[in-house]
Amino acid sequence: MEDSRAIILIYSPDQPGLVAAITDFINVNGGNIIRLEQHVDKQENIFFMRVEWDLENFIIPKEKIGEYFQTMYANKYDMTFRLYFNDYKPRMAVFVSKMSHCLFDILARYTAGEWNVEIPLIISNHEDLRWVAEKFGIEYHVLKINKDNKELIEAEQKALLRDYSIDFIVLARYMQILTDDFIREYPNRIINIHHSFLPAFIGAKPYHAAYQRGVKIIGATSHYVTTELDAGPIIEQDITRITHRDSVTDLVRKGQDLEKIVLSHAIEYHINHQVLVYKNKTILFS
Repeated sequence: MEDSRAIILIYSPDQPGLVAAITDFINVNGGNIIRLEQHVDKQENIFFMRVEWDLENFIIPKEKIGEYFQTMYANKYDMTFRLYFNDYKPRMAVFVSKMSHCLFDILARYTAGEWNVEIPLIISNHEDLRWVAEKFGIEYHVLKINKDNKELIEAEQKALLRDYSIDFIVLARYMQILTDDFIREYPNRIINIHHSFLPAFIGAKPYHAAYQRGVKIIGATSHYVTTELDAGPIIEQDITRITHRDSVTDLVRKGQDLEKIVLSHAIEYHINHQVLVYKNKTILFS
């Protein structure tokens, strides 16, 4: 059984004494620091920090830690923070359409026990991938959405998410644009994946368009979803090189491999509380 630990993500205006104050809070209350990482953005003059500590001998009850830290330190130093505990298993919903490569990769990692997460349901606008969900024993809900019923269907989706106590959402090649109202209910809790051709090769067949242009690099980007389309804080990216020997099929295969890896890395960072969002940028702690 893994030891009970707390993780805190912090940002504040940079000033002397921040590291000492935060570590003092943990040390004087009997905590043992396991990991600590910090960064200062000199342009913004903002201090960022992630600290993880053992709670075995910590004298403040778990349910009171946030309150104590807010009163004793956050108010004094103008800190914004989020507190997490490793023994809480977040609940994740997966949204899909017809493409299965990202879904298979997610479910393979999930069933292998790689992630401390629960996936109680998959939501789709098509029946095509129901067999995948059934293969892995996960509930599959089809809510067919179009421009005329978008508000109604999103209300049904949100009701399902509430019923299943979902903490965050992964768009595993879900080919629909979420409304602003939907996105605002899950700030920095909706993770998307797309190829890195945007905006040069938009449309249904970006790899075909890229092939016609003779691209030398293709990539994938995973980011949090915001109300500005495909412009949210970037969590993870990767690329691979392309040559004249690669066919359209090769481009699609290489691109989908990148999408799987990049999305899975982003999910893992989110689950492990390694991502701190400030404005429209992420600090990614190791």
